[in-house]
Amino acid sequence: MNQPPPQHPYQPYGQPVPPQQPPGPPGYGPQPVHGAYPAPPFPPQPFVRRPPSAGGHPVGAVLLGLLVSFLVALLYTVLNVATYKDQTLTTANALYLGHALLNGAIVGLLVGLVGGRSNGARIGAALVAALGAFFGYTNSLPLVYAVESTPTAAWDLLSYEPFFPAKAWWTSEADGGVDWFSPLGLVLAAAAAYGLAYAMGTRRRA
Repeated sequence: MNQPPPQHPYQPYGQPVPPQQPPGPPGYGPQPVHGAYPAPPFPPQPFVRRPPSAGGHPVGAVLLGLLVSFLVALLYTVLNVATYKDQTLTTANALYLGHALLNGAIVGLLVGLVGGRSNGARIGAALVAALGAFFGYTNSLPLVYAVESTPTAAWDLLSYEPFFPAKAWWTSEADGGVDWFSPLGLVLAAAAAYGLAYAMGTRRRA
């Protein structure tokens, strides 16, 4: 008995039926389509906001602090020269320490605002403020000598003894020993500058 020919699905327009692919080997899923890309092995990480960096401009902050320290020291020098005849030893020490604190406070404030959290800027602020306290006092001594004598005599003194202002800054007028107010002023200026630079830099980036 003859077997009937295999029947194909109905094709209304007489088109041939595309050959069917044999099933893949057992245990394998569907084959990937040509041109498709597999999914990434790890899901994309959500956006996480990074903590603020140190930021700021350390070099510009130190340069700004140097300029401001020079101006504050110049004002103190002028005040010292203008009032030296009326100053007692206590008044002179109070003015010196007050200038050191003021110099350090202003320098530290500006360096902290501009330099941010930079440790280099804070250390630079401390050094700049200490130098401002030192030179603010030592620069006034030749000027006082020039007022007491003549500018030529002051120049001759500096030419013969260039470290005369530093020696006078270190030496006590009372007993000729070490004037401990002098290094104390440097410590106060440096501590005020570093502390305010740290506080303002941390607050600025908080």
